Amino acid sequence: MSSNQHPMLNVAVKAARAAGAIINRAALDVEAVRVSQKQVNDFVTEVDHASEQAIIDTLLGAYPDHAIWAEESGRTQGRQGSDFVWVIDPLDGTTNFIHGFPVYCVSIALIVKGKVEQAVVYDPTRNDLFTATRGRGAYLNDRRLRVSKRIDLSKCLVSTGFPFRPGDNFNAYLRMMADVMQRTAGLRRPGAAALDLAYVAAGWTDGFFETGLSPWDVAAGSLLVTEAGGLIGNFTGESDFLEQKECVAGNPRVYGQLVGMLSKYSKFATAGQKAEVRNAAPLVGPGSTAAADAAPQDDAGAAPAADKPQGNEDAPF
Repeated sequence: MSSNQHPMLNVAVKAARAAGAIINRAALDVEAVRVSQKQVNDFVTEVDHASEQAIIDTLLGAYPDHAIWAEESGRTQGRQGSDFVWVIDPLDGTTNFIHGFPVYCVSIALIVKGKVEQAVVYDPTRNDLFTATRGRGAYLNDRRLRVSKRIDLSKCLVSTGFPFRPGDNFNAYLRMMADVMQRTAGLRRPGAAALDLAYVAAGWTDGFFETGLSPWDVAAGSLLVTEAGGLIGNFTGESDFLEQKECVAGNPRVYGQLVGMLSKYSKFATAGQKAEVRNAAPLVGPGSTAAADAAPQDDAGAAPAADKPQGNEDAPF
């Protein structure tokens, strides 16, 4: 790494590498890792906890007066109320990790008076270290990053996340995906939002969108994107998105086109837009061909009745 890095970024890199070492050791025998479930399809492991504590110990060892905001331990450590807040996801992509699917990372961001100032996203499986300091650019190891230059959406690769939480509005996700898939070269779902944003910053993908994300999922990645020349915000294009549970990012031209497609799905959409989405015919639901094809068959060959989709306060409408 460059010797002229910001001192706080150096400490964050040290913390990320310490966590990465824990993750890599555990990955050698992932079947032995103890797993518990926070809610349906939302897992946490002993590796998440060990990785998080290694990060916190490193950060507070250097800056004991800073505050901590971490996925697993919340706001229980450090000096809460400080202007300096470290936002930590110790293992983004836990579900991938426990299956041995090598797409996961460590994400660390420093927020100072409401703005992300330092960012590290570390992929321990590839030893890819993405870093950014506000005003100094974004880097992959020692290489400066720039978002892609593609402007024709039909040639663009876009990443996203699929619904997995109880109450997620599956039909809303399907309509969003259908809108984007028909206009792009491809849609990908790697399974770790921090890496998704790092890949936008690197120009490996041209855009990204997802709902239901928490600040620790996107804080570090957001600075990588903007320091690489990209844009990030909520589905209506507002930059104050960190705690709004909806995120879209991309190079400037792709970002604008994605916002144009996704704004009607935003929780901040106009009443008319929400009504349009709400009244659209379901892509999957009781009586639909897709539902009938996907439904399990009983011994007589009849498909059981499909469950009605449930609402969610975090859904876009």
